[in-house]
Amino acid sequence: MTLALFLIISIILVGIQTAVPFLVKRTVIFGVTVPEKHIKNEKLTAFKKKYALSVGLLSFIVLAGYLLWALFNNPAEEQTVLIGTLIQFGIILFSLALYFFFHGKTLQLKRESNWMENLTQVTITDLSVRAKDEMLPWYVYLIPLIITVGVIGYTVYQYDLLPEQIPTHWGINGEADAFTEKTPMSAIMLPLTLLVLLLMYIGIQVGTKKSGIKLSATSTNASRLRQLTLRKYTSWFMFLVSFLLTIMFSFFQLTMIHPNLFAGTILVATPLIFLVVVLAGTIAFAVKVGRSDKVSIAGTKEKITDFDEDSHWVGGLIYFNKNDPSIFVEKRFGVGWTLNFGNPIGYVIFLVPLVAILLLTLL
Repeated sequence: MTLALFLIISIILVGIQTAVPFLVKRTVIFGVTVPEKHIKNEKLTAFKKKYALSVGLLSFIVLAGYLLWALFNNPAEEQTVLIGTLIQFGIILFSLALYFFFHGKTLQLKRESNWMENLTQVTITDLSVRAKDEMLPWYVYLIPLIITVGVIGYTVYQYDLLPEQIPTHWGINGEADAFTEKTPMSAIMLPLTLLVLLLMYIGIQVGTKKSGIKLSATSTNASRLRQLTLRKYTSWFMFLVSFLLTIMFSFFQLTMIHPNLFAGTILVATPLIFLVVVLAGTIAFAVKVGRSDKVSIAGTKEKITDFDEDSHWVGGLIYFNKNDPSIFVEKRFGVGWTLNFGNPIGYVIFLVPLVAILLLTLL
């Protein structure tokens, strides 16, 4: 079970990492702004193929070795988990190293070819696009919030039924494998942590909804479709994850209060169902957004291009722009959003919940 789970996660991870160069915004290649008429440059296409082939081939070899090692050595579950986790981190680090290599190659090609020379950089604004935004409103999170507050209240009410040792961690089989002494704070720690996470999700939802909708000067229709698709499905996916987290955390909390309430099969199935749904949602989200602007562009204007924001991106991954009021912006490598580190509100959205969780843990 453990081996199969790690193989499935790893295969999905490899698939997403391999496909990333083909899922990002069409005018951004390895974190570098590329004018529309150069996005099909032979060298850029070769960079993408080399990245995908390298990540896919090496990952296949490593995962095949992992499978053979596990089948022939029959390792303990702890060893399987440890090696599987190291392999997943290794795949991410290798793909990141390749990204930086091709990021540098793309930047060098852009400078040597003078792609931005004689082009007028243009920023497009469409005031009507907000009316088409289908992001979920923040108050949908009241559903998981109410459930979580209810679980906290029920835990307080049933405090005497709680065991003297409170579970703090659950293994892959759904059984608790770490405990702490029973106190009023430790009794509600799980749902209280969830409550803080949900508040952070609300902050991210509001911040994303208020962030700017950036359109392309040379492919306005395609970029509008991508931005609206990204915003819509981000909100749905984020709400799905928050709701599933609420169900899973509440399930473990109720199991702690009533140990005989659920059968052993349900204990194992619950985290697996959560994982499968989230992974499936991640794939669907990435494909849906990644394909949203892959359309043919007719009548592209030759003398204009999008505003070159490369100077605001550190390595094409970290965005810092004090003049941009957006709290979140679309990633340049990967599908989704990243923080504008030039906007202090973003720090509040992330750091306050993390500090709160840390303080709760220490208390």
